[in-house]
Amino acid sequence: MENYINKQIRKLLYPFILTAAILVLDQISKALIIRYVPLYPSFPGYEVIGDFFRIIHTRNLGIAFSLGRTLPGTIRYTLFTFLPLAVMIIVIIYYFRVPDLNQLQRWALAGILGGGFGNIIDRFFRPEGVVDFLDFKFYGIFGLNRWPTFNIADSSVVVCGIILVISLIITEGRRQDEQKD
Repeated sequence: MENYINKQIRKLLYPFILTAAILVLDQISKALIIRYVPLYPSFPGYEVIGDFFRIIHTRNLGIAFSLGRTLPGTIRYTLFTFLPLAVMIIVIIYYFRVPDLNQLQRWALAGILGGGFGNIIDRFFRPEGVVDFLDFKFYGIFGLNRWPTFNIADSSVVVCGIILVISLIITEGRRQDEQKD
């Protein structure tokens, strides 16, 4: 019985390896950008795949797509630091309290946590804003010449969020099919 419990605890905690890995990769990449890439627009960045993909150094005082960057500092800091922190706490509670989550869903939540905490660290310790550096040309789609610059944490939240939503939809579809039978 004790072996079974230990196995269940490990199964529950293993996805946090992804949380830690994303957090470490995110913070190391941001530190390297700060150290070696001057701020945009004074420095146009490094072209990796021609003009399609560049590494640049920008700071984001807002949230996704720089929304809210013009809010007064105190309001912006409170909203964009403590609200995401509260959301991360809710995600952790959800992770541990919902027994129906499958392993893919747990790994996806762990990836969201890693990215979320990566950006929260920036908000607490980098008053000049979250470090963004991945810059892609968007060819005028949605009226954007370039997609808003982002980082590893942002990527993790988006990719893992998509995986989580798809997995939840598939799981719910299977449940409904089983109830019909």
